[in-house]
Amino acid sequence: MKIGLYFGTFNPIHIGHLTIANHLAEHSDLDQIWFVVTPQSPFKKKSSLLDNRQRYEMVYRATESYLKLKPSDIEFGLKQPNYTIDTLIYLEEKFPDYEFALIMGEDNLKSFHKWKNYELILENYSVYVYPRISEGKTDTQFKDHPKIHHVAAPIMELSSTFIRNSIKEGKNVRPMLPDSVWEYIDEMNFYK
Repeated sequence: MKIGLYFGTFNPIHIGHLTIANHLAEHSDLDQIWFVVTPQSPFKKKSSLLDNRQRYEMVYRATESYLKLKPSDIEFGLKQPNYTIDTLIYLEEKFPDYEFALIMGEDNLKSFHKWKNYELILENYSVYVYPRISEGKTDTQFKDHPKIHHVAAPIMELSSTFIRNSIKEGKNVRPMLPDSVWEYIDEMNFYK
């Protein structure tokens, strides 16, 4: 089984995340997409970042009705600060029968060469890159790399920051969120 790992704080998870993940699950060779909820760094306290379990709960609710999309709290138990390479090695040991791949936006690919052990990641894992509207030149460093697959997923320019700020301002953001996530945020009074 081939698993695509979609890392993020998902603060909150929104329809853009789901659309991209579902597109990859349906239109690539990935069998499942795991939303890996990134834990809050103990060194960086961001007041706008909800607790790890609350963000995991939103991802759980958002993916509940999708067979190929799964929430993952795998990084919650790993040493902090955590690096992608460490998570990949841990997952390989825990699930030796699975093949893992990374999912990232085009914007992240530009700084990928700065990641810890990025060469090792590229040597051992495929990277699925979805399009983003971003400033500046497109990355040419990895242009023809055999492990990097550019996916023609829908371009979703929706951000969790925009959603949080809109909620704070009392705006209706309901169409941007799965119903179950919107209900949880509303019930818990998050981001107000």
